[in-house]
Amino acid sequence: MFEINVFGLAKVTQAVLPLMRKQRSGHILNVASIGGLRGFPGLGFYNATKFAVDGLSEALSKEVAPLGIKVTIISPSGFRTDWAGRSAKDTTSKIDDYAGTAAKNMGDIRGYSGHQPGDPVRAAKAMIAVTEAEHPPLRLLLGAAALKGAYAKLDELKTDFDTWADTSTGADFPLEEQ
Repeated sequence: MFEINVFGLAKVTQAVLPLMRKQRSGHILNVASIGGLRGFPGLGFYNATKFAVDGLSEALSKEVAPLGIKVTIISPSGFRTDWAGRSAKDTTSKIDDYAGTAAKNMGDIRGYSGHQPGDPVRAAKAMIAVTEAEHPPLRLLLGAAALKGAYAKLDELKTDFDTWADTSTGADFPLEEQ
Protein backbone atom coordinates (compact mmCIF):
# COMPACT_ATOMS: atom_id res chain seq x y z
CA MET A 1 0.00 0.00 0.00
CA PHE A 2 2.77 2.44 0.84
CA GLU A 3 4.63 1.66 -2.39
CA ILE A 4 1.62 2.61 -4.50
CA ASN A 5 -0.32 5.13 -2.40
CA VAL A 6 2.61 7.15 -1.06
CA PHE A 7 5.90 6.42 -2.79
CA GLY A 8 4.35 6.07 -6.25
CA LEU A 9 2.54 9.37 -5.79
CA ALA A 10 5.80 10.99 -4.64
CA LYS A 11 7.70 9.72 -7.69
CA VAL A 12 5.06 11.00 -10.12
CA THR A 13 5.05 14.35 -8.31
CA GLN A 14 8.84 14.58 -8.54
CA ALA A 15 8.61 13.81 -12.25
CA VAL A 16 6.13 16.60 -13.06
CA LEU A 17 7.44 19.34 -10.77
CA PRO A 18 10.45 20.41 -12.90
CA LEU A 19 8.15 21.29 -15.83
CA MET A 20 5.62 22.98 -13.55
CA ARG A 21 8.37 25.04 -11.90
CA LYS A 22 9.72 26.03 -15.31
CA GLN A 23 6.30 27.15 -16.59
CA ARG A 24 5.34 28.66 -13.20
CA SER A 25 1.96 26.96 -13.33
CA GLY A 26 0.20 23.66 -12.95
CA HIS A 27 -2.21 21.87 -10.70
CA ILE A 28 -1.51 18.63 -8.85
CA LEU A 29 -4.48 16.52 -7.76
CA ASN A 30 -3.51 13.91 -5.20
CA VAL A 31 -6.08 11.28 -4.34
CA ALA A 32 -6.26 10.67 -0.62
CA SER A 33 -9.53 9.64 1.04
CA ILE A 34 -11.77 10.60 3.91
CA GLY A 35 -9.62 7.87 5.44
CA GLY A 36 -6.77 10.39 5.24
CA LEU A 37 -8.59 12.65 7.68
CA ARG A 38 -9.99 10.05 10.08
CA GLY A 39 -9.14 6.48 10.91
CA PHE A 40 -11.51 3.55 10.54
CA PRO A 41 -11.39 0.16 12.28
CA GLY A 42 -9.69 -2.50 10.19
CA LEU A 43 -8.13 0.03 7.82
CA GLY A 44 -5.11 1.21 9.79
CA PHE A 45 -2.50 0.68 7.08
CA TYR A 46 -4.76 2.13 4.38
CA ASN A 47 -5.50 5.11 6.64
CA ALA A 48 -1.77 5.55 7.28
CA THR A 49 -1.07 5.81 3.55
CA LYS A 50 -3.86 8.30 3.01
CA PHE A 51 -2.79 10.39 6.04
CA ALA A 52 0.66 10.42 4.45
CA VAL A 53 -0.77 11.62 1.12
CA ASP A 54 -2.69 14.33 2.96
CA GLY A 55 0.34 15.57 4.89
CA LEU A 56 2.69 15.38 1.93
CA SER A 57 0.22 17.26 -0.25
CA GLU A 58 -0.46 19.96 2.33
CA ALA A 59 3.26 20.62 2.78
CA LEU A 60 3.81 20.57 -0.99
CA SER A 61 1.03 23.10 -1.51
CA LYS A 62 2.84 25.56 0.75
CA GLU A 63 6.16 24.97 -1.00
CA VAL A 64 4.91 25.44 -4.55
CA ALA A 65 2.18 28.09 -4.15
CA PRO A 66 4.66 30.96 -4.61
CA LEU A 67 5.64 29.34 -7.93
CA GLY A 68 2.09 29.43 -9.27
CA ILE A 69 1.52 25.71 -8.76
CA LYS A 70 -1.68 24.56 -7.09
CA VAL A 71 -2.28 21.37 -5.11
CA THR A 72 -5.64 19.83 -4.26
CA ILE A 73 -6.14 16.80 -2.04
CA ILE A 74 -9.05 14.73 -3.32
CA SER A 75 -10.80 13.10 -0.35
CA PRO A 76 -13.63 10.83 -1.49
CA SER A 77 -15.86 8.63 0.59
CA GLY A 78 -17.48 5.48 -0.82
CA PHE A 79 -17.68 5.55 -4.61
CA ARG A 80 -18.80 2.82 -6.98
CA THR A 81 -15.35 1.47 -7.74
CA ASP A 82 -13.82 -1.90 -7.00
CA TRP A 83 -12.00 -0.60 -3.91
CA ALA A 84 -14.13 -2.73 -1.57
CA GLY A 85 -14.63 -5.60 -3.99
CA ARG A 86 -12.19 -7.87 -5.80
CA SER A 87 -9.28 -5.46 -5.36
CA ALA A 88 -9.49 -5.55 -1.56
CA LYS A 89 -7.50 -8.09 0.41
CA ASP A 90 -8.51 -9.20 3.89
CA THR A 91 -6.25 -10.67 6.51
CA THR A 92 -6.59 -14.40 6.98
CA SER A 93 -6.15 -14.18 10.73
CA LYS A 94 -9.17 -13.21 12.78
CA ILE A 95 -9.03 -12.04 16.40
CA ASP A 96 -12.30 -12.35 18.28
CA ASP A 97 -11.62 -9.20 20.30
CA TYR A 98 -11.97 -7.16 17.10
CA ALA A 99 -15.22 -8.74 15.90
CA GLY A 100 -17.27 -5.69 16.89
CA THR A 101 -14.87 -3.11 15.45
CA ALA A 102 -12.47 -4.05 12.64
CA ALA A 103 -14.30 -7.17 11.47
CA LYS A 104 -17.69 -5.44 11.60
CA ASN A 105 -16.42 -2.46 9.62
CA MET A 106 -14.81 -4.68 6.99
CA GLY A 107 -18.02 -6.70 6.70
CA ASP A 108 -20.05 -3.52 6.27
CA ILE A 109 -17.66 -2.32 3.56
CA ARG A 110 -17.88 -5.63 1.71
CA GLY A 111 -21.67 -5.56 2.03
CA TYR A 112 -22.03 -2.32 0.12
CA SER A 113 -19.39 -2.96 -2.50
CA GLY A 114 -20.85 -2.06 -5.87
CA HIS A 115 -23.66 -0.11 -4.21
CA GLN A 116 -21.67 2.81 -2.83
CA PRO A 117 -23.53 6.11 -3.15
CA GLY A 118 -20.70 8.02 -4.84
CA ASP A 119 -20.79 8.36 -8.62
CA PRO A 120 -17.30 8.26 -10.22
CA VAL A 121 -18.49 10.34 -13.21
CA ARG A 122 -19.69 13.16 -10.94
CA ALA A 123 -16.41 12.93 -9.01
CA ALA A 124 -14.42 13.31 -12.23
CA LYS A 125 -16.48 16.38 -13.16
CA ALA A 126 -15.82 17.90 -9.74
CA MET A 127 -12.08 17.32 -10.16
CA ILE A 128 -12.10 18.98 -13.57
CA ALA A 129 -13.99 21.94 -12.09
CA VAL A 130 -11.32 22.28 -9.40
CA THR A 131 -8.58 22.48 -12.01
CA GLU A 132 -10.48 25.25 -13.77
CA ALA A 133 -11.05 27.28 -10.61
CA GLU A 134 -9.01 30.40 -10.03
CA HIS A 135 -8.85 29.68 -6.28
CA PRO A 136 -9.24 25.92 -5.85
CA PRO A 137 -9.51 24.35 -2.41
CA LEU A 138 -6.62 22.53 -0.79
CA ARG A 139 -9.04 19.72 0.07
CA LEU A 140 -11.95 18.59 -2.05
CA LEU A 141 -14.33 16.32 -0.17
CA LEU A 142 -16.30 14.08 -2.52
CA GLY A 143 -19.49 12.46 -1.29
CA ALA A 144 -21.87 13.16 1.57
CA ALA A 145 -20.10 10.63 3.81
CA ALA A 146 -16.79 12.44 3.30
CA LEU A 147 -18.34 15.75 4.37
CA LYS A 148 -20.05 14.14 7.35
CA GLY A 149 -16.81 12.37 8.33
CA ALA A 150 -14.76 15.54 8.04
CA TYR A 151 -17.18 17.43 10.28
CA ALA A 152 -17.10 14.54 12.78
CA LYS A 153 -13.30 14.77 12.83
CA LEU A 154 -13.48 18.53 13.43
CA ASP A 155 -15.87 17.92 16.34
CA GLU A 156 -13.52 15.28 17.81
CA LEU A 157 -10.55 17.65 17.53
CA LYS A 158 -12.47 20.54 19.07
CA THR A 159 -13.58 18.36 21.98
CA ASP A 160 -10.01 17.18 22.63
CA PHE A 161 -8.58 20.69 22.33
CA ASP A 162 -11.25 22.25 24.54
CA THR A 163 -10.95 19.48 27.13
CA TRP A 164 -7.17 19.33 27.37
CA ALA A 165 -6.08 22.93 26.87
CA ASP A 166 -6.07 23.96 30.53
CA THR A 167 -4.34 27.29 31.06
CA SER A 168 -4.69 27.14 34.87
CA THR A 169 -2.23 24.23 35.08
CA GLY A 170 0.09 25.40 32.34
CA ALA A 171 -0.87 22.36 30.27
CA ASP A 172 -1.44 24.38 27.14
CA PHE A 173 1.36 24.84 24.71
CA PRO A 174 0.84 28.01 22.68
CA LEU A 175 2.01 27.69 19.12
CA GLU A 176 3.55 30.52 17.20
CA GLU A 177 1.21 32.26 14.83
CA GLN A 178 1.80 31.15 11.24
